[in-house]
Amino acid sequence: MTPGGGHAPAHRGRRGGRAPLTTRIGRWSANHPWLAITAWLCFVLAGVVGGSLVGTVEATTQDSLHGELARADRIEQAGKFPEPPAAESVLITARAGELDLDRARAVATDLSARMRALTDVAKVADPVVSPSRQAVLVEVKMAGSADDADARVGPLLEATAQAQQQHPDLRVEQVGSGSLSKALTETLAADFVKAELISVPVALVILLFSFGALIAAGVPVVLALSAVAGAMGLAQFASHIFPAGEMVNSIILLIGMAVGVDYSLFYLRREREERARGRDHRSAVEIAARTSGHAVLVSGVAVMVAMASLFLVGDNTFSSMATGSILVVGVAMIGSLTVLPAILVVLGRWVDRPRVPFLGRRIQRAERSRFWAAVLRPALRAPLATFVVSVGVLVVVAVPALGMNLKRPTLTDLPRSIPILHTYDRLAQAFPGNELGTSHLVAIRTGGAGGPAVEREITDLAALIKGDGRFAQDRPPTVRRSADGTVFLATVRVTGTSDSHAAAESLHRLRAELLPQTVGTVPDTEWAVAGRTANDADFRDRMADALPGVVAFVLAMTFLVMLITFRSVVVAMTSILLNAISVAASYGLLVLVFQHTWAEDLLGFTSNGAIVSWLPLMLFVILFGLSMDYHVFVVSRIREAVQQGLSTREAIEQGIVSSASTVSSAAIIMVAVFCIFATLSVVEFKQLGVGLAAAILIDATIIRAVVLPSLMRLLGEANWWAPRFIAGPRRTAVADADRDADTQVFVAAVDR
Repeated sequence: MTPGGGHAPAHRGRRGGRAPLTTRIGRWSANHPWLAITAWLCFVLAGVVGGSLVGTVEATTQDSLHGELARADRIEQAGKFPEPPAAESVLITARAGELDLDRARAVATDLSARMRALTDVAKVADPVVSPSRQAVLVEVKMAGSADDADARVGPLLEATAQAQQQHPDLRVEQVGSGSLSKALTETLAADFVKAELISVPVALVILLFSFGALIAAGVPVVLALSAVAGAMGLAQFASHIFPAGEMVNSIILLIGMAVGVDYSLFYLRREREERARGRDHRSAVEIAARTSGHAVLVSGVAVMVAMASLFLVGDNTFSSMATGSILVVGVAMIGSLTVLPAILVVLGRWVDRPRVPFLGRRIQRAERSRFWAAVLRPALRAPLATFVVSVGVLVVVAVPALGMNLKRPTLTDLPRSIPILHTYDRLAQAFPGNELGTSHLVAIRTGGAGGPAVEREITDLAALIKGDGRFAQDRPPTVRRSADGTVFLATVRVTGTSDSHAAAESLHRLRAELLPQTVGTVPDTEWAVAGRTANDADFRDRMADALPGVVAFVLAMTFLVMLITFRSVVVAMTSILLNAISVAASYGLLVLVFQHTWAEDLLGFTSNGAIVSWLPLMLFVILFGLSMDYHVFVVSRIREAVQQGLSTREAIEQGIVSSASTVSSAAIIMVAVFCIFATLSVVEFKQLGVGLAAAILIDATIIRAVVLPSLMRLLGEANWWAPRFIAGPRRTAVADADRDADTQVFVAAVDR
């Protein structure tokens, strides 16, 4: 109470000065709730409708080409070669026993006639019998561009399906670039829908246990979904600058549901906590805006800054994922700061209705968790031993990451739950030379007079290849020449698949030895090697080259964000240290799970002994951003307790125990959403889901409840140290308390 008997104004954030930005935003939203809600709905609707109108620019292969691959593409384009048509293969085999070749040939002849009658078919080759005489192959060349073959392959698949229906005792099945692309697109779309349908009810159930009331549980989910919808619409606009990769929408859903629910949860729990202390809705909203709203703002900025580092890679795949992530985090952050306060004011006491029987009261009684107080006790009583043991355990978990192998998935790594991949396997077994991606493409360009010399050198190249077991001896190089005789495309076939050791060695020998010794001797000639093996090798090298710059950027920007937020060099440094430990431990778990076979049945995958080559970089960036959610929220509560005059030890205990239930609920939701992605079909999503889930679980439990308090307990008052030019002349706990004096007078009056 003030001397005059009234309440001190809770909305004043600083004595004699303007209130913090988040407080002003929350206050405006609370004072104009229907305007804020209407503006949010219009914003989301405009994003969705506008995005659908402008459409999405899909990324092409050329958008991700760099270095030698880009040079090879430029050389090939200069030759003006006709675009190779999309190829489809129809395989006829027996379902059981020996194949009746005469009958299989008759089916192949009939099917060939049906295919020739289709407008999208340019040529149908004569049926070919496999060396084992247990399969018949019909190869079909499609008309038109190969880029949209997946959209035009439907009639061919229908013709094959009709032949299968007429001959049920035989296997009549089709596989090719168009049909594979179509099947994978449909699988990814089904996975996306599955993730969306499961993640929403899972998040809702967890929130029900967290809040004990249906409306309170539904608000974060609805807000997160609206943020995801709005961000997807905005991403369609952004695709005209950064063409959209195939994983953009999945990344938006994954991160959007996680941070969208978390941000609303932080805000809503603090508002509810203040109301439980006797404050009215508007005062509670303003205090939540000043505290949790500030944490949401800092966390959102930290995530967006971290994701922006992906632009440094210079690869369209990462640029599009960075764009989608930044958009959805930004939209979720804005929604939590603007429309959420309005919703809370409009709902009033209805936000706690309808209550879940027994659960609501139990949750209210558990504001100060005995469980987390017990977990925290060793860190406060024996901080050095607790810190050494807990960090030691995490280091042991991280050690397997030293043996991490990186690889881009191929067709052999895709789940066999996709039926067409069984066809691919049978085709590869019956016709060993027909696997996709088992050759290098050598692109050569020379001056007008150098054509004959290049042809001679290509002949010498074929002679050098002969006898080398890494190259296919039964299939010598084939050469295409441009009309003007200055550009040559040589297809050099290799043994094994594109990701085999032999393919990698043959690529290295081509680039480092054979081509410099042959084609490289012709004056005014340039050459480059492309193909799947080259693409994978160059991608790994690009990731290795980009990693130091990305890591340095993320560390530097995270340090600056934390330094500006807490005005403490020590807090900024420990933030980086703890996040790095969490990421390293998640890398170790990722290797333990996916580079070995023990978890194959559990997660439904077949180990290829490697981690997806883009994942470590992507995980590092996402995790460093998402970890800020909990770190900022927890350290803010500790700092708030220090500002109220508690000792560092007391502040650590109060800050962590009072925030434990909120952090636990937020972490469980994140882990649940990420684990849903671990159940999807494609191995990239499984590894991404497991990596994120493991890191968030480690971060929210061991790091925040054990490592952080033990480290802060060891540092004591040094936690808040900063040079005077950073901290300011009166930057002490007392000065901080004075800056928030108005709010604290109000708090004390109500508490009395």
